[in-house]
Amino acid sequence: MLAALGFATIAVLLVLTMTKRASVLVALILLPVLAALIGGFAGDLGGFILGGLSKVAPTGIMIAFAVLYFSLMVDAGLFDPLIRGLLRVARGDPLRITVATAVLTLCVALDGDGASTFLITVSALLPVYKKLGMNPLVLSGVVCLGAGVMNMVPWGGPTVRAMAALKLDSSEVFNPVLPAMAFGVVWVLVASYLLGRRERNRLAALSPQGPATDGCEGDDERDDREPAASTTLTATTEPESSRHATPATADGERQTLRAPGYGPGTVRVPPLRRTWLNVFNLLLTVALVVCLIQEMMPLPVLFVLGFAIAVLVNHPTWEQQQALLDKHAKSVVLVTTMIFAAGVLTGILTGTRMIDEMAEALVSVVPDSFGSHLPVAVAVTAMPLSLVFTPDAYYFGVLPVLAETAHGFGTDPAEVARAAILGQMTTGFPLSPLTASTFILVGMSGVSLGEHQRFIFRWAFGTTLVMTAGALLTGAFPL
Repeated sequence: MLAALGFATIAVLLVLTMTKRASVLVALILLPVLAALIGGFAGDLGGFILGGLSKVAPTGIMIAFAVLYFSLMVDAGLFDPLIRGLLRVARGDPLRITVATAVLTLCVALDGDGASTFLITVSALLPVYKKLGMNPLVLSGVVCLGAGVMNMVPWGGPTVRAMAALKLDSSEVFNPVLPAMAFGVVWVLVASYLLGRRERNRLAALSPQGPATDGCEGDDERDDREPAASTTLTATTEPESSRHATPATADGERQTLRAPGYGPGTVRVPPLRRTWLNVFNLLLTVALVVCLIQEMMPLPVLFVLGFAIAVLVNHPTWEQQQALLDKHAKSVVLVTTMIFAAGVLTGILTGTRMIDEMAEALVSVVPDSFGSHLPVAVAVTAMPLSLVFTPDAYYFGVLPVLAETAHGFGTDPAEVARAAILGQMTTGFPLSPLTASTFILVGMSGVSLGEHQRFIFRWAFGTTLVMTAGALLTGAFPL
């Protein structure tokens, strides 16, 4: 009963969000609540929801201050040299930008943390996509592919869980699939090339004389969400430069921002030298990223402190700080509400033990004759099951039973673990509604979850299939 209710909840959630019949926020909250009521858990519903909210609260706090921090840095022009460099190297070519996105993501994602990867890459690259009028789904999709492969690293969540659940070490789980991971990296680069070429052709079909506009504006119903823009940069580069105008070039705007009050006798705060402010912002951001990688403090604490320091230096007056919060409040609310809504879903699924029952039901349908081929079946199904199971539910609930079943047929449990990390919450986590970092990616990119899933699912599943073939060829597990 509970297993069927859980599977039905996930299925209806995916259908409603992918077909845009309901907003993700409403579906994440009301569907599990309805399922809990049907299952007879009305009396415990409050505790389940509060438990789920408590679990995602640190992520919600982190993303709120992270969005504010990186929004401040974008406004301050921290990423402008990177943007100009990418545009200069790419020469306005969407194909090169897309491949560069994949390379940057693969490098940044080495820390194994999806949230920080999305925050850094999207913050740095979204302005480039806007300048070129590129589809933001390409950005979220390519970042999804790169982060998915790199989430296999031994310090990443899925591999750590697999090793802990089966009491194995890195040499038994990760090392044998390193060649398969290399296959996956190559596939990500090939996929980014193909997506970039398609995006270049799409933009070329638009009027080349049309003015460039913000590539994220509008709510096009088509899958590609075509922004009405060309690759012409002249119309979009002017606003970028104007936001760094000095008092000599834009006295009214700059002095208004620098004024702690209004009227005669108001004390004016002299503007900081732009060069020194940029150097400070760069050093602060580098220090923050190093602290994130080294895990010197919890992520929410780092971003709270980082934003407080950054806003004090860049916007020293109360009026400026208030204007900054007003400007970016919408982005913060959109992302954080999704994260807390996901907490409602996972809290109810876990508290009602629907997840546990779903895991047992899944294992029970595996026929005995299929036991010797279990690693291949696990590898192929792992990525789609990221949409159904949380990482804890799969690796601590499903994987041990599958490994024990395989062991009964003479298959090494380590081979099942290797197969699982080829897709379960690795290539699949940036598409799953069960992980909070997914909403960081789609929220910061300005796309909906359903659009993102429709756009990149087949490419992400392709990554798992390519790595599975690589694992078979290199002997990580047998056919």
